[in-house]
Amino acid sequence: MKIQWTSVMVDDQERALQFYTEKLGFTKKVDIPLGEHRWLSVVSPQDPDGVELLLEPKGHPAAAPFTEALVADGIPFTQFAVDDVHAEYERLNGLGVTFTQQPLEMGPVTSAVLDDTVGNLISIVHQAQTPAE
Repeated sequence: MKIQWTSVMVDDQERALQFYTEKLGFTKKVDIPLGEHRWLSVVSPQDPDGVELLLEPKGHPAAAPFTEALVADGIPFTQFAVDDVHAEYERLNGLGVTFTQQPLEMGPVTSAVLDDTVGNLISIVHQAQTPAE
């Protein structure tokens, strides 16, 4: 068993696609029309055959209250790994991405939290190598 797809619920699939590709740098993998919505996924250009992130429409009645509560509490919906949080923060900040948390070091983990413009907070994270226990 392996993780092939994971989802982020979005207010608008087209805006999400623009943000996740043009700002975050992901690549569109699949785009299949399904009536009003699409099976729409992006992947890391560093791992084009890796895990796909589905940009899921918030169609279920529980989706909006759930994601709104997370945002209100400042909780990221998901996390993306980066090599250098500070450099990625500067790059994204320069592209106009809004951050709710600047880079913060917590032991071996450094993270920053951004607003994905489609209803979610997303954390970019780097975890320093720690000795195996």
